[in-house]
Amino acid sequence: MDDKITIIEGPAPEFEAIDDGWALGLNEGPFFYDMALTRLRTFNGPALVERCYRAWHNKGKMTLHFRNEIGVEEQVPIVAARSIDTDDGQVLYLWVRLEPEETEFEMDVDDDEEDYDY
Repeated sequence: MDDKITIIEGPAPEFEAIDDGWALGLNEGPFFYDMALTRLRTFNGPALVERCYRAWHNKGKMTLHFRNEIGVEEQVPIVAARSIDTDDGQVLYLWVRLEPEETEFEMDVDDDEEDYDY
């Protein structure tokens, strides 16, 4: 149970695309994933960040467990975490790795070989 952060109540998290250079560096590896940031209100932000740190320090993984907009349970890997105190309480910033969405490409292919230079 220490390997995930679970959203028990409230709306599904909103994921924002990121363009920070340091955060994009977390995506280095043999596969390309979409990186996103989500902000969550919490009562124990520093303790959650500490759990992430301990898991990563021991070569483990941390995941964010939540229900999406239609109520289906999902989990995404957490790659960085930070807790910030605000006037409204603690906010947990989580940088997560999302599977790239499937994109369909359309190509106009001309079967006439005369247009090609070989």
